[in-house]
Amino acid sequence: MAVTMAEITHLRKMTGAGMMDCKNALTEAEGDFEKAIEIIRKKGQAVAAKRSDRDASEGCVTAKTNGKFAAVIALKCETDFVAKNADFIALAEEILDLAIKNKCATIEEVKALSMGKGTIADAVTDRIGITGEKMELDGYGVVEGASTSIYIHPGNRLATVVSFNIADIDAQVAHEVAMQIAAMNPISVNEEGVPADVLAREKEIAADKARQEGKPENLIDRIAQGRIAKFYKEVCLLEQEYVKDPKINVAQFLKNANKDLTVTNFKRFTLNAD
Repeated sequence: MAVTMAEITHLRKMTGAGMMDCKNALTEAEGDFEKAIEIIRKKGQAVAAKRSDRDASEGCVTAKTNGKFAAVIALKCETDFVAKNADFIALAEEILDLAIKNKCATIEEVKALSMGKGTIADAVTDRIGITGEKMELDGYGVVEGASTSIYIHPGNRLATVVSFNIADIDAQVAHEVAMQIAAMNPISVNEEGVPADVLAREKEIAADKARQEGKPENLIDRIAQGRIAKFYKEVCLLEQEYVKDPKINVAQFLKNANKDLTVTNFKRFTLNAD
């Protein structure tokens, strides 16, 4: 049966699928919109199955905050061409809006949220049928605090979220810390947050290096501890040199703004090779 341009346009608005895909689906469904939507959805599932082994290394990384709750997420795809598509970016933003609204704690919770006539997971699969590329949600992280801030690096390949212990915080100060996290890639807020396995590995490396340098065995532990102190200054956010003023660390930068101010948590996700 013949389908009209108005019907094709309407289905495109409903699904985001291309004009020809909508025309073909409506023709196959004999004008039944529900059947046409199902045809488009099944196409997405078929494409997803075929491309499941592909590498999705491009995409859109974005972050948002509602004040006390902030989240970062990545909608990944195969090519930069799709990653820069306005509809693709809009889908990532819409997914994150729903995640923020529902205060999702995990990526599984995000995927299970309702979107359109299915779930967010279904919506991503549907978009696979439209673009012909593998897509997946990844890198979801959240922070909560008295206040939060975000930073999205130009190009949507890197984003950070950070929480603070004080509600009344200067927005620019908060933003500077979010940018610090993006630039310096810390692994924890402070020394206590460094994972035990990471610390054990660094201590072993420091001790081995000292031995290779011929240092006396009775001094190995002391030398290793000194190198661990340097390690802390590199990977602990509050101990890192503040990028805009290396004479102070991030903790001092915060105290210059408010003597009681500190960071309580942060998340960082990037598609770049750090």
